[in-house]
Amino acid sequence: MEQKSYDFLEYTTSLCPECLKTVPGKIVARDGRVYIRKLCAIHGRQEELLEDNSTYFIHRNEFSRPGSACELQTESRNGCPYDCGLCPDHEQHTCIGLIEVNTGCDMRCPTCYAESGRPGELSLPTLQRMIDFYITSEHGNAEILQLSGGEPTLHPQILDVLAYARSTKLAYVMLNTNGLRIATDEPFVKELARLVGNFEVYLQFDGLDGRVSEKLRGRDYMREKLQTVQMLEKYNVPTTLVMTVQAGENDGQIGDVIAFAMRHRNIRGVNFQPVAFFGRRSVAAPPQNRATLTGVLQKIETQTAGLVKAADFAPLPCDVDRVAVTFLYRKRGTYVPVTRGVDLRQYLPFIRNTFAFRAEEFIAATNDAGSCCGMLGRFSPSFLLKSKADRVQYINDNVFRMSVVSFLDAYNYDMKAMQKECVHVITPDLHKIPFSAYNLLHRSKYVSHYLTTN
Repeated sequence: MEQKSYDFLEYTTSLCPECLKTVPGKIVARDGRVYIRKLCAIHGRQEELLEDNSTYFIHRNEFSRPGSACELQTESRNGCPYDCGLCPDHEQHTCIGLIEVNTGCDMRCPTCYAESGRPGELSLPTLQRMIDFYITSEHGNAEILQLSGGEPTLHPQILDVLAYARSTKLAYVMLNTNGLRIATDEPFVKELARLVGNFEVYLQFDGLDGRVSEKLRGRDYMREKLQTVQMLEKYNVPTTLVMTVQAGENDGQIGDVIAFAMRHRNIRGVNFQPVAFFGRRSVAAPPQNRATLTGVLQKIETQTAGLVKAADFAPLPCDVDRVAVTFLYRKRGTYVPVTRGVDLRQYLPFIRNTFAFRAEEFIAATNDAGSCCGMLGRFSPSFLLKSKADRVQYINDNVFRMSVVSFLDAYNYDMKAMQKECVHVITPDLHKIPFSAYNLLHRSKYVSHYLTTN
């Protein structure tokens, strides 16, 4: 009897990219890769690439843990992903709350998920209410706030917004920026430096080749990007590089970006984001060769010559389907993965459901439990002799984080992954919508808020 060409792994609900209706789907493995096979009653059978490494995908759930509760804003009526707000079907609290302060931008990137460009911004009182709502919705324990846009540095009161956010109980504040203003406005950078302490710049940085910038961003911005990095380093502003990865365009520069980041003491890590096919990319051809989370992990290993291996990454327990993380420590001029040779599954009780991984807190907890010899031994022997403040500073200076965050579009949509997504857009009418669902289905509802609220 002839065998099927694939191994059936899981049943899921997906989306038809033609009509954006939910459709039944199977997640299958074939030739070491993972695909979603769908059946739309109108548009027929479809198959889309989900992951490049089936072994990682199959074992990801070993790291999963129950989600954390937060306040809900909507009821379940039409089903996921149409009821977003958050609804009772959502399985995870907000790890990162994202507030888009404006819609205007000084770039026009072909990859822009927000299709930014048309001027408009929210008022300071509106943004303050949104920040307060985010904190309240997390029972007073909101963690990471990311201020985005548009290009947020163009908002006329962005420093006031940042100052207000830093004055609250938020654990961490990020400014998500293309960096063009930072490259030339030194007084502005000096003001950012005043915020340092649970604050960082989340800097768009797609590679070291001007041709990549032209392809992904519309023109060659490399001179400005390098000026931005120099300015942030001059004032020691903590920075994470954010690399949008597009297959066949810049996925060959992943190792170069990592090496570049490691040469700058103020750069605390790199986040890789495979291109999601919504926004300006929604009209692209079906992404048969798309960049995936596991594909990025494989390229990290190859392009760093094994300095960082795919096996050094672990699925983030609160979102095992779409996020992988690792941490490296500085040792004699190089970096070594903290997770190298360690079975992280034994540490799951000490890993909280959050992107806001506090290494100092994690090490202390595991050490108190008598299970941290493998972890603690990677740091300086004097680590535990330091004060808490000194330990935090030591880790900030010597730990380098890397993450891969892969969002969902109509092609790779998986209902379970959507319901665990923990990056949520905070909306002006005080709802929280998963980032992927917002850009797939809900963004157009909120455009008028930015054009009328000034």
